[in-house]
Amino acid sequence: MASSDTDSRLRVESPCVRKCTLDDDDICIGCFRSIDEICTWGAAGNEQRREILQQAAARRTSKTRRA
Repeated sequence: MASSDTDSRLRVESPCVRKCTLDDDDICIGCFRSIDEICTWGAAGNEQRREILQQAAARRTSKTRRA
């Protein structure tokens, strides 16, 4: 485990909002993670989780701007 992941009490929490439905691009309409990111989440360290959250936030912003 990387040094930034050593304290499990500070584990980055899942962004899941229990609205698990995938759109046509296999992106969850609740948390904006891809299906691969959702499947990877459990084994991911904090650094990878933060990267996933950043990508999901970018998707959410992009989707909001198009709407």
